[in-house]
Amino acid sequence: MNKSRTAKAGKVHVRKNDTVLVLTGKDAGKRGKVVTVDPHQKRILVEGINIMKRHIRPTRALPQGGIIEKEGMMDSSNVMLVCSKCQQPTRVGKKIVDNKSVRACKRCGELIDD
Repeated sequence: MNKSRTAKAGKVHVRKNDTVLVLTGKDAGKRGKVVTVDPHQKRILVEGINIMKRHIRPTRALPQGGIIEKEGMMDSSNVMLVCSKCQQPTRVGKKIVDNKSVRACKRCGELIDD
């Protein structure tokens, strides 16, 4: 039994379709859009970031096989959310609007969740 799947899902500060800035690794300083989020392992997939090469055996769908490039998962702590209003990397704060907790930019105070 996979222990990470039995445990309660953790909190991740980014969501699908957020724009993020990569802080560490070979792609540090690049911006990308979050494609998927795995809250159980606290890992994310960012479009065009952390490109890995995979050797693929020939199949009916890809008869020649070969080497393909695809994005790899990365830890969510290695990215910072970019505010849509001020276009600056920011930490995420919480605000109560209409008895709902929504994410807010710590720099400009703008609501991130619409």
